[in-house]
Formats: sequence, structure tokens, C-alpha cells
Amino acid sequence: MKWFVYLVKCIDNYLYTGITTNPNRRVWEHNNKFGAKSLKGKIPVKLVYKKCYNSKKEAAKREREIKGWKKDKKLALIKNSIIDS
Repeated sequence: MKWFVYLVKCIDNYLYTGITTNPNRRVWEHNNKFGAKSLKGKIPVKLVYKKCYNSKKEAAKREREIKGWKKDKKLALIKNSIIDS
């Protein structure tokens, strides 16, 4: 099963990082209040980054790494990527 690391940009410019098997569904869930409670009051969100991994373990490892980054490094990652949605 394919897993994705994704970043969404919130209405207040907060960047949220997560993993999922379906990034488009997950963004819909966030925007319809089925997502992370930490995004309460920060919707709507927009998908700004996604990358596919072959396992949940790989995706989770990368998610933890990105979550440890400062915002400017996350913005550089987003700037240098292409979203094919």
C-alpha cells in the first residue's frame, strides 16, 4: 500500500504535516472537521506538498523528520516540489 507524507497550509499560514493513504480525502476530512483537532479554527486548509512512500514506516519516519523542521525549511521543501493533484 502506498503512503503519503503531506503538508497543508491553514488559513492562518500554519503548516500541518501528516501521513495518509489518500491525500485528497484527508484534506477533505480536515476541511470538514473530521481531521486533526489541532486544526480547529484553522480551516480551510490547502494541500501544498505530498510525497509517496512504499510503506507506512517510511512515511512516518519522514513525517517525524519534517515535523522537527523550522517553518522556513518546510517552505523551501514546498517551493521545490510539484503537486500533481
